Amino acid sequence: MRMLNEFFPEFAELLENMDELYSGKRSIDEKTYQFICFALSIRARSKPCVLKHFKGALEAGATVKELSYILALVMREAAGADDCWTHDVLGDWKKILSGEVKCDCQV
Repeated sequence: MRMLNEFFPEFAELLENMDELYSGKRSIDEKTYQFICFALSIRARSKPCVLKHFKGALEAGATVKELSYILALVMREAAGADDCWTHDVLGDWKKILSGEVKCDCQV
């Protein structure tokens, strides 16, 4: 966000306005909001957001046990999604070995 603040402040300001608008329209309680944000932050691998929403959830009445459950849930769902995606990509592994499937990637 620092780079946006410096080089595209109009966009950064609109993001701030969107946060304010969203907060005003929220139809779920603070604890649920923090749980969702915590889970999304883990999946997005955003250290500042994980810390922010971990703390925010605690302040909203969550327990470390509840947050641990959410962490486990995110890890489980991510593993399942990664497993399905990888199997889809490598589904034709015999064709890959025989050279029938080409990759544009650089090794």
